Amino acid sequence: MSFTETEERRALRAAVAELGAKYGSPYYVEKARAGEKTDELWAEAGRLGYLGVNVPEEYGGGGGGIGDLAAVCEELAAAGCPLLLMVVSPAICATIIARSGTEGQRKHWLPRFADGSVKMAFAITEPDAGSNAHRITTTARRDGDGWVLNGQKTFISGVDESDAVLFVCRTEDQKGNLRPSLFIVPTDAPGFVFTPIDMEIVSPEKQFVCHLDDVRLPYDALVGAEDGGLLQLFAGLNPERIMASAMGAGIGRLALGKATAYAKDRQVFRTPIGAHQGLAHPLAAAKIELELARLMGQKAAALYDEGDDLGAGEAANMAKYATAEAAIHCVDQAIQTHGGNGLTTEYGVGMLAGVVRLMRIAPVSREMILNFVAQHSLGLPKSY
Repeated sequence: MSFTETEERRALRAAVAELGAKYGSPYYVEKARAGEKTDELWAEAGRLGYLGVNVPEEYGGGGGGIGDLAAVCEELAAAGCPLLLMVVSPAICATIIARSGTEGQRKHWLPRFADGSVKMAFAITEPDAGSNAHRITTTARRDGDGWVLNGQKTFISGVDESDAVLFVCRTEDQKGNLRPSLFIVPTDAPGFVFTPIDMEIVSPEKQFVCHLDDVRLPYDALVGAEDGGLLQLFAGLNPERIMASAMGAGIGRLALGKATAYAKDRQVFRTPIGAHQGLAHPLAAAKIELELARLMGQKAAALYDEGDDLGAGEAANMAKYATAEAAIHCVDQAIQTHGGNGLTTEYGVGMLAGVVRLMRIAPVSREMILNFVAQHSLGLPKSY
């Protein structure tokens, strides 16, 4: 693995950064506070091919890897436009369909993932399961030449702006350990109802509770094998963690950029406040933590793109953990650097606190990552 990105990747970052600057934080925050979507940015990113950089070329994509898509996600976040559905639609859903879907599913969905003309949400979390995916109770039963789905999911992102949702279920006769079955459910399917959850986070993407009440689907709504196993599911969850890490890195960069610009300009005792070590050193420490976390994210993406799913799983979890901690530190120190201004709407720093704090919880909690590392990396006895 090279610690220097390719010229092509650097060019991609520069181009995406230019697009992000065209919209920026004011656009993103205005949309979020008005209850509107970032449709213009999403559509333009799709037209320019940025949302499909990881989709195979034969289906209209760029033919790159998750590392390329993560670079797009990071640069948009660093420009003040962290698009949460990038973590879900082109990363999780497109990856799973590309790896496990039928040829018909690939031809139908992948070109539209690539150009941004379709969005797909992802539903795994349930109210009574939480972090324990093995307790999933949403079921699918065979009915003639199709399926009938029943169950409930919670904290599902962006259902209201998606064309379909990729649901993680278990077939009706499954007992014991989860062998997930994945189904594409159109958001307008009869019996599918979704209700928004009020959140204390400034974001255009909303969270939902989803109810499936005898939702009937054709047989080809199934993605992959009927008892596809965890490997099929993790084909999407490892990219999810890599993308979450990239988004956190971008937000951390955004916060540090605001803090350092303010510290260079703000003057109270004859010199800019950035000249004082009480502010300079904490900002420098946050920068170091962020760059270390970004390196782990790049390692995770490189391992995944090389086909090392096991190695990528470990690195992706570590990257997500490290980036969440670094991003929280960056935002907290940015608020402290701004003083009272850090909590004003004008400076746009305080609103980042809720977003990065969520990263310790989702898409996988800090505690579950530590469980994973303790068990799989250190070989300690399983604690749960």
